[in-house]
Amino acid sequence: MNPSPIEISRDELLEEFLKVVADAEALLHATAEHGGEELAAMRAGMHETLTAAKARCGAARDGVVLKGRAAADATDSYVRENPWSAVGVAAGLGLLIGLLGRRR
Repeated sequence: MNPSPIEISRDELLEEFLKVVADAEALLHATAEHGGEELAAMRAGMHETLTAAKARCGAARDGVVLKGRAAADATDSYVRENPWSAVGVAAGLGLLIGLLGRRR
């Protein structure tokens, strides 16, 4: 099953954000040898911001993983408790997908 446009956008946004963070870290390391108090203060502030952003991304990713596991566990429990209902739903979805695919 293909991800919805919302999920694609969220995944792409997270991927792009992580690229920006990586680029910013590379910029920090590249300018580390250059002097000046203002530049050092800017680097320190940028470093703090990047650290916080990475932590938030990690927490968001962990939350998504936990929700996915909970959904998988709930689905597994339902299928084990109602195997024939699950077979019926799967057959119905297969029929619907087959009919939709045939129209194209």
